[in-house]
Amino acid sequence: MIASIITLLILVGVLAGPVMSNVEKPKYEVIQSKQNIEIRQYEPMIIAEVEVYGKRKEAIGDGFRLLADYIFGNNNLEKNISMTAPVEQKENQKIAMTAPVQQQLDGKSWRISFVMPSEYSIDSLPAPNNSRVHLKEILAKKFIAIEFSGMNSNENLAEHENQLMNYIQTNNIKIISSPIYAFYNAPWTLPFLRRNEIMIEIN
Repeated sequence: MIASIITLLILVGVLAGPVMSNVEKPKYEVIQSKQNIEIRQYEPMIIAEVEVYGKRKEAIGDGFRLLADYIFGNNNLEKNISMTAPVEQKENQKIAMTAPVQQQLDGKSWRISFVMPSEYSIDSLPAPNNSRVHLKEILAKKFIAIEFSGMNSNENLAEHENQLMNYIQTNNIKIISSPIYAFYNAPWTLPFLRRNEIMIEIN
């Protein structure tokens, strides 16, 4: 009996993450791919974004709570907005537009964002009650992305960011943004079933 219960709990743990993560995702076309690295053309989208301070893992938790508060009804219409994936995290950077492109880390804050469901326009979305939450229209953009599983630890991110940067340098790809970390799954998803990405906008 105990063995059956343990087996059932493990099965629920395996299935719950992917099922709960089966939400709308940004639309894109894959232009080029090699193993786990893709060049993608993204369609325009609307994001809800907050700026938070602190270390990366604490910052994404704080940002997630602020954005979840908005989509779960803390807005002028008191309306729930469907959850989407991924949650994105980007370090604020000052970028000097020179030749070559050079980036200077500001290192003070992070931008955390949710992509809004495609059924909404910027005018039809409920306005946030919290002044820290901002709605933004994002134009169509091209990104290079690396996809990987596992926990969103600093070590796992650093390993795959290095792989992505090596690919970019080897192939002489011109980047025009700092890395964006994208996480697609619920926190209880088992590590080997998780989808994480690092994305960088390219010219």
